[in-house]
Amino acid sequence: MRKATLYFSAILTLVLAACAGTSAAPKGTADPLAGTRWQLDSIDYMDDTTFRPDDSAKYTLEFDAAGMVGMQADCNRLRGGYTYTAPSGLEFGALMSTRAACPPGSLYNRVVKDMPFVRSFVIKDGRLHLALMADGGIYNYSPMP
Repeated sequence: MRKATLYFSAILTLVLAACAGTSAAPKGTADPLAGTRWQLDSIDYMDDTTFRPDDSAKYTLEFDAAGMVGMQADCNRLRGGYTYTAPSGLEFGALMSTRAACPPGSLYNRVVKDMPFVRSFVIKDGRLHLALMADGGIYNYSPMP
């Protein structure tokens, strides 16, 4: 029983450490994502495949000033840490998610699969674009109304 308790405690410590995002930006460099809220417009993959949510309001992204990100991905919520590296580096830590069964056509599984591969971003013309590693694809977001 003691081994199981120690094992659980060690796992919990690792999960909490992974979720406690930190900013790797140099001192004096403000995180441009902190305090912003976005909704998904489309996902464009480099094989010319595009996915659009049936309702952008069901796919949101919120960055807070403490290095945490909250996401709504259809019928599930995700939360975890993120690391911003100036000028445009972005990586998400482990994202904890609710596990409701979303309806057919949901982009939830795609979002969960892709978020660990986000490596950079750009904010252009008021829109946020998240780039997956190795030019795998781009997640395109608009500011939340």
